[in-house]
Amino acid sequence: MDLSIVNNDYYLSGMAALIGDIDKQLMVMLRDGRTLIAFLRSLDQFGNLVLHQAFERICIGRQYADIPRGLFVIRGENVLFIGELDFHQSLRVPLIEVTIEEILKLQKEDIEKKGRIEKLRQKAMIEHGLVDEGNPIEEHY
Repeated sequence: MDLSIVNNDYYLSGMAALIGDIDKQLMVMLRDGRTLIAFLRSLDQFGNLVLHQAFERICIGRQYADIPRGLFVIRGENVLFIGELDFHQSLRVPLIEVTIEEILKLQKEDIEKKGRIEKLRQKAMIEHGLVDEGNPIEEHY
C-alpha cells in the first residue's frame, strides 16, 4: 500500500477531525453554559483547545452582547460542542446587539428568575413527598 498518496475522502474521528478547522472561526459551547466565538489555533489528543481573538457571546432572549476574552485555553473535558460559523447565512431569529452592561444586567435578572423557579419546583416536590436527588454530575463540578 502506497502511503504517499493522500486520499481526500478519509474520515477522522474525535479531536483529529478538528485538524482541518485550525485557523477557522468556530463557536465553542462549554459545559458551564458559556459560548465562545474564536479562531482555533491549536488542539491536542485530549481535546484541549487554544482559541485566539476569543469573545464570549451572551444571549438573553433576542438580545446579545460580545465580551472580548482574547487568548483562551480550554481543557477538553469542558467542551460541550464545537461548530464552524457561517457568516454568509442569515440568522433564523434576528438578534439585537446591546451593551455589555445591559446584557450582564439581563443575565443577572435571568439567573435570579431561574433560581426562584427552581426553589418553587423543589418546594412542590417536597410537598408531594418527592425527594429531589439533584444531578450528581453537576454537584461534583
